[in-house]
Amino acid sequence: QVQLVESGGGLVQPGGSLNLSCAASGSIYTIYDMGWYRQAPGKQRELVATITSIGNTNYRDSVKGRFTISRDNAKNTVFLQMNSLKPEDTAVYSCNVELRRYSDFEVADYWGKGTLVTVSS
Repeated sequence: QVQLVESGGGLVQPGGSLNLSCAASGSIYTIYDMGWYRQAPGKQRELVATITSIGNTNYRDSVKGRFTISRDNAKNTVFLQMNSLKPEDTAVYSCNVELRRYSDFEVADYWGKGTLVTVSS
């Protein structure tokens, strides 16, 4: 099986920074796209940023210039550096990984359990 373990959430003041990480482990042959999504209370989940296996990135407009997604392919880990945080960034952030499993060679999507980011003074 495959597990995703996220870390790095917490409480931060407006203008502060946080760095999220998500490590994938288990029956992994190769990882394709990796990404971060968020869901604020009472709202639908939305895409924050994605990164392909060769490093091409995509961001939602509201985080461009403030957030940076990166990945360490050797460690099967994706990061989200969040700077200049705003109260409206408050949400549960979840990582998403598209990968091919070693066990059956099937491609599947996996989600982390989520980590809470609260931006408040």
